[in-house]
Amino acid sequence: MKKRIWPKGLLATALILSVSVAIYAANFHQAETLVSHQAGLNTPSQQQSLQNLFVQLDKRLKQDKQDHEASLFKAMLYFNTGALQKALGEIEQLTERAPDFHLAHLVKGDMLMSRYGQVSDIGESPLLQNIGDKGREKLQQLRAEARARLKAMIEIELGNKVPMQLLGLGSSIDTAILVEKKYNRLYVYGRTSKHEPPRLIRDYYVSTGKKPGNKHVRGDLRTPEGVYFVTSWIADKNLPDKYGAGAFPVNYPNELDRKLGKTGDGIWLHGTYRGFYSRPPLDSEGCVVLPNIDLSGLQNEIIPGKTPVVITEQANWLDRAEWQRQRDEIMTALEQWRQDWESLDADKYLSHYSDDFWSKGHTLASWSARKRYLARSKTYQHIKLSDIALFAYPVKAQQQPMVVARFRQQYESNNYNGDIHKRVYLRKDARHWRIMYEGG
Repeated sequence: MKKRIWPKGLLATALILSVSVAIYAANFHQAETLVSHQAGLNTPSQQQSLQNLFVQLDKRLKQDKQDHEASLFKAMLYFNTGALQKALGEIEQLTERAPDFHLAHLVKGDMLMSRYGQVSDIGESPLLQNIGDKGREKLQQLRAEARARLKAMIEIELGNKVPMQLLGLGSSIDTAILVEKKYNRLYVYGRTSKHEPPRLIRDYYVSTGKKPGNKHVRGDLRTPEGVYFVTSWIADKNLPDKYGAGAFPVNYPNELDRKLGKTGDGIWLHGTYRGFYSRPPLDSEGCVVLPNIDLSGLQNEIIPGKTPVVITEQANWLDRAEWQRQRDEIMTALEQWRQDWESLDADKYLSHYSDDFWSKGHTLASWSARKRYLARSKTYQHIKLSDIALFAYPVKAQQQPMVVARFRQQYESNNYNGDIHKRVYLRKDARHWRIMYEGG
């Protein structure tokens, strides 16, 4: 398992060393801040940042020879620091290894054209002036992909931070997927120990729905935001060509989606048309689309029925202390619920449920009546929770925080024993976490 994130602040530093980076930064409105390459790398800190960046890119490529994005960045960095021959050598090797990586071919063309004058934007070449409407559309798509990759590279600087969305994986979940739509990135995190944050294994460029925003209805071309789980693997031989190397369906619509009246289905993580390395940032009907080579690399990390996929517009990054505080708060709430349930005090137990609680076939009123009826027949009950995984649900800033807890529940009483896996949705009101959904 390989780690792909590096100190991206170094890259931002290196990218502003040359005016030629305006080719790739023009759409971020950064050109006016760029320092001319002719001024040189004048300070030791600039020189060290550049050297460190090359070391990080080389480390990525040593860990994963198929990390084509790292090769692309390395070639661009050579180019942006005036080392044209090294840039061409790197990009030529990349296009040989990945002949379907159209963006790499376009960047290579820009490098070659730079011998005859400055290129003002990606693919801004006289040779591409008469490519027709379809050609211009493809060119714009490649520019959008370049901007998305560079935006993530420049703006995301994780350091030692961890995502709030993954507050614990549980003993049976080895890896979790986090999709950040704003940056077109998919992160793979692995479980460490019971009380430690998950560790980043690697990250990928992905394409999402053609329309921005959260999915609500069938056919709206948006990628849903929520906590989902991979349900199966579908091999490429059983799919149309557009799904590429295969597909991992997820359980959209989940319990909350259905409660909110959301419609549609068929939200998958899948590959790309054969002959195309990748797709534009906003190009799917709602699915999360990876290059085939990356999807194939993910196959060993995903276990259908267990692997969670959290999709959010923008991740919330926490330091380890805040991550631990939030996790402890949820774990304390779950433990108090367990103790109050075990106590046979129905009032205490039911105080943990929200007024709008629902479960299969139940509202809070019917759930309460059933639980009070069952409690009258109990002389004792023991409840054990284990394998607890916690996922913060994507919500807007003005909404109350929500968490999905997945765990094993072992129940023993004088007249019934049970052992199930359960999902619970919790929402925090002014002071307390309360259960809004409970199901097996």
